[in-house]
Amino acid sequence: MMSDNLMFSIKETSEQAGLSEDTIRYYEKIGLLPRAERKANRHRVYRSEDIHTMKLITCLKKTGMSLEEMKPYLQMSMDSDLADFPDEREMLVNHRKKVEAQIASLQQVVDFIDEKLEKRSMYPDECPITGENQMSVFEKQNIFI
Repeated sequence: MMSDNLMFSIKETSEQAGLSEDTIRYYEKIGLLPRAERKANRHRVYRSEDIHTMKLITCLKKTGMSLEEMKPYLQMSMDSDLADFPDEREMLVNHRKKVEAQIASLQQVVDFIDEKLEKRSMYPDECPITGENQMSVFEKQNIFI
C-alpha cells in the first residue's frame, strides 16, 4: 500500500493527530511513542501508523486512562487480538468498571440537580450524593476539553 510509505513532518503529524508538537515530543521522551525517525537534516518524520497510535492515545486519555496505564496497549500491533493478551484485557475490563462507577456517581449528581429544579428550591435537603466531589475526577483529567 503506497500510503504506508508516506512520511509526515512533525507539523503535519500534529495537525492530523490533533496533538501539539510539544505533546508529541513529550510522548516520545517518556516512551509512550517510539523515537521518531529522522531525515538527513535531523527533522523528525512520522508514518501513518504513528498518527494512528497518537489518535489511540487521545482516545484512551479521554476514557480517563493514565499515560502509564496505556503503555501495554501501545506495545500491541494494530491488528493484535485482545484475546491473545489476557493481562491487558483484564486491565481494560477493570478500567471499564471504574468508568461505570464514575457514570453512576455522575448520575447521582444529575438526579440531585433535577430534583432541585423540579422542587424549584435550593433548600438544603440531606445530600443524596455519596463520595467526595464527583466532578473532580473529570476536571483533573480534562474530560470536557
